[in-house]
Amino acid sequence: MSGHKPQKSSLWADSWKQLRKNHAAIAGLIILTILISASILAPWLTPYSFEEQNLALGASCPSLEHWLGTDTLGRDLFTRLLYGGRTSFLVGFCATVVSLLIGVPYGAISGYSGGKVDSVMMRIVDILYTMPFTILVIILMVVFGRNILLMFGAIGAIQWLVMARIIRGQVLALRKQAFVESAIAIGASRRRIIFKHIIPNVMGIIIVYTTLTIPHVMLMETFLSFLGLGIQPPMSSWGLLIKDGASVMETYPWLLISPALVFSVTLFSMNFLGDGLRDALDPRFSKGRS
Repeated sequence: MSGHKPQKSSLWADSWKQLRKNHAAIAGLIILTILISASILAPWLTPYSFEEQNLALGASCPSLEHWLGTDTLGRDLFTRLLYGGRTSFLVGFCATVVSLLIGVPYGAISGYSGGKVDSVMMRIVDILYTMPFTILVIILMVVFGRNILLMFGAIGAIQWLVMARIIRGQVLALRKQAFVESAIAIGASRRRIIFKHIIPNVMGIIIVYTTLTIPHVMLMETFLSFLGLGIQPPMSSWGLLIKDGASVMETYPWLLISPALVFSVTLFSMNFLGDGLRDALDPRFSKGRS
C-alpha cells in the first residue's frame, strides 16, 4: 500500500482544467490571441500605412495587392483593419481597467461597510446610473475636446457603476464568512480586510466581468463612431470602419463586410471566453460536472 497522499490541485489549476473542456471558450481564446497579435504586429504584416492614400486607385475590389480592397480614398482596407484593431482593443481594455479601478474598491467598501454608508454610496451609484450616457459624452467632448483618452474616461466612468453593484453583492455575502471574522478577531484593519482578504476572494467574478465588459465597451465605441463622437480620421477603429462602410454598402459592399465580420467574430469570441471562465471559476458548476 503506497504511503503517498494524492496532491490537491489549486483552484486556478482546476479552473484551467475545466476551461480546457469548453471547446467554444478555447476557440474564442485562440481567435482573440490571433487578432490581438495581428493588431500589435500590424507594421510588420502590411507594407502600407493606415493613412496612406491613393486617390487615383479609389475604392477597388479585393486583389492580390490589396487583400481586402481599398476604401474610397484608396487606403488599404486590410491595413486599416489591423490598425483599427489596435484602437478598438485599446479602448476596450483601457476603459475596462478604468471601470475596475473605480468600481471594485467602491463596491467592496460599500458592501463591507453596510448600513448608512452602504445606502448612501449605492444611492450615488443609482443617481449616476440614470444619467444618459450619450449626453454625458457630448458634454465631456464639448468641455475638454475630442481625444481618445477622454473616450477611455467617459466609457469607464459609466461601466464602473455596474462593477460596483456586482462587487457589492458579492461582498455582502462574504463579510460574514469565517475568514473575515477571523481577520477581525486578530485586529486586522478594515483596509486590510477589504483589500487583502475580501477582494482576492472575488477575483473570479472580476475576471469574468472583465471579459464580458470589453466587448460591451467596444460596442459603445462603435455606437459613438456612428454618432460622430468616436475615433476621428485619419485614425482607424473597427467602429469607424463599419460606419464608413455602412454609408457606401450598396456600392462598395466589401468596405462593410470585412470590418463587420471581424468585429462580430471578436465579440462572439470574447463572450464565449467569458462564459467559459464563468463556468470554470464557479465552484458549484465544477462540482456539478465532476
